[in-house]
Amino acid sequence: MRLLETVAGHQHGAPAKQLARETGLALPTAYHLLRTLVHEGYLQRDRGLFFLGDAAERLVSSGAAQKRRSTIVDTLAQWRDLIGVPIYYARYRDGEIEILCVSETPSNPAVHEWADFRETGHAHAIGQCLLSQLDEAARRDHVDRYPVQSLTPYTVRDDHTLLRRLERIERMQPVTERQEYVLGTICAAVPLTVGDAAATIALSLPVHQSERLLPAARQLQREMGRRVGSLALAISI
Repeated sequence: MRLLETVAGHQHGAPAKQLARETGLALPTAYHLLRTLVHEGYLQRDRGLFFLGDAAERLVSSGAAQKRRSTIVDTLAQWRDLIGVPIYYARYRDGEIEILCVSETPSNPAVHEWADFRETGHAHAIGQCLLSQLDEAARRDHVDRYPVQSLTPYTVRDDHTLLRRLERIERMQPVTERQEYVLGTICAAVPLTVGDAAATIALSLPVHQSERLLPAARQLQREMGRRVGSLALAISI
């Protein structure tokens, strides 16, 4: 690890003797470790100089991805505790709805996925919010692949009604649904558009707390506005 760190500090590469001296390793030990690291792809050697290899670059990339996910997880947990509701992060990617992170507590449990979220986007606030960010052709393609189906007495009834509803959703406004996915639960989703990516941060509440839904959604939207820079960076890369 010291060798890798030392090589990383030399943009134009460094010879074995210099690396041994800077890491405090005996030269034969340094040579042995350098050969092993080259063989495994963590270093590459060119004209006697050592540089980071492809395997090291992948390691760095994986670490950065973990850090970005950690940023999202920590942020959602802060909002969960501040607002007192379960918080969800989802994206629309490659034609599919993906729930990427859920932050809940025993006292504020998340919605149980009793029907596949990917196939029931018409019935929950997350799906409706994501679909509202798409163009008309992409919405119709999604509905063709996942037609409307009744999950509760409150679920939208047909594809045409759903598409009309999506057209009426105002840009950057919270999207709400009340017992359309599961009885006893209401939800709100705030759009989070980063470049071409459609994303959302959402929350859910038991139906007996209906009066909290819009105030909680507005509070979530304000908190998102304060963290939009870090969220955009974490989501867009």
